[in-house]
Amino acid sequence: MKRLIDKGLMFGNLLYVGSPALVERYARALKHLTGHTTALDEFHIDISGYSPEIGDELEDHYYLNHGGVNRQFILLSTEQKFCPLLNAHFSTSHDILKRFMEANERQLFALMATDAVAGELENSVLGVDSPEQLFDIRRIVIEADTTTGTIKESARLETMIDRFMQEEDSWFDDELIEAMVTSAKRTGNITRNPLSLEHQAFEQKNFWTAHFGGLYLFQDADSSALIASREKPQGRFPVKRILSLGERKKIGEFLQENQLAEPIVKVRGADEAQILRQKMTFVLAETLVNKGMDVAGLSYADVRRLAARYTDDLPPEYEGLAAMVRWAETRGARPKIGLDDPSYFYLMRATHGPDRDLVNMLLAELSPLDMRQLYICHKNEFYRQYRDWPDAKKAYCVDFLAREYVDNKAGARAYLFGDEE
Repeated sequence: MKRLIDKGLMFGNLLYVGSPALVERYARALKHLTGHTTALDEFHIDISGYSPEIGDELEDHYYLNHGGVNRQFILLSTEQKFCPLLNAHFSTSHDILKRFMEANERQLFALMATDAVAGELENSVLGVDSPEQLFDIRRIVIEADTTTGTIKESARLETMIDRFMQEEDSWFDDELIEAMVTSAKRTGNITRNPLSLEHQAFEQKNFWTAHFGGLYLFQDADSSALIASREKPQGRFPVKRILSLGERKKIGEFLQENQLAEPIVKVRGADEAQILRQKMTFVLAETLVNKGMDVAGLSYADVRRLAARYTDDLPPEYEGLAAMVRWAETRGARPKIGLDDPSYFYLMRATHGPDRDLVNMLLAELSPLDMRQLYICHKNEFYRQYRDWPDAKKAYCVDFLAREYVDNKAGARAYLFGDEE
């Protein structure tokens, strides 16, 4: 994995924590949440405050996420909203944390001026022992406060102020006034700078989870489904379909019925045909790697030229992609590529909507030879597969992503998946 780390493709965009004040706040929050301490004087954290270096130190990379549910978090800076979420067990967790930080940016900025904010993404279950329990996770509530309880103290002060304003003779209640003064020393002027946090509850209906080998739950769909990356789970589930990734035709029907995916190239002459050409190159590179060739640093043209020697060895995904490109760039009838064609999911991308990222994540797993989409849309699966790749494929992939993606991530995503509406 060293190649990925060196090129910023793994543990990239993390927040550096090196000042004594921030390190001390983090250590205090870590003790507050987990009972653990750290002896490190510098490290990096993701959007949730998880640090790979502290994970190594504790020999526990799930120290903020035991059981894979109710993820805890430590916030030191509003800049964390730009960080990725590592070791994610739910596809929605990063978005929930980011939305929470954006909705409360001013309040969090004020709180984090002197302390860390620590909390938890709470749901209605404490653990996931069976797939049935995943259907109970429909609402995530964020509980957060500073390590010294500033928000709780602010709520207590607000209650005392209301009592002071409403009760007769409150001016003569020395005990109440003394309590208000003491509390205000900790919270500041809450009438001018309220310290409550908004938007603390989030609905979670359609999501991916790493539990049970990887499951996609589409509960909020006209035709609901549970799609398993490995074997289908056994049990009774409140969905119309229970599928595995091997049931490609049925998954295609599900995406069509719910209008969740569309062809990348819809009309002849479209610029999107270039996306399919790039996918063809990834397929060709896979063929060359399997022949023992070093393809790192080669251009699209170089890969196609070398692969011309092995046309009989090309995987079936290639012909469907090539046929669609020929139709888009030349004359002729549009090829009929069925749901069970190996190239079908390589030709699709998610439609605009709230489940766009989730569907692109599913499509990435259904088209694994497109290593770029797998990296962008499903990093957990990318890292899992990467460990078993031959060295030549690792080198090619890292070189390509470093050249074509890292410097313009937003532009690449817009180009591949369409602009956000």
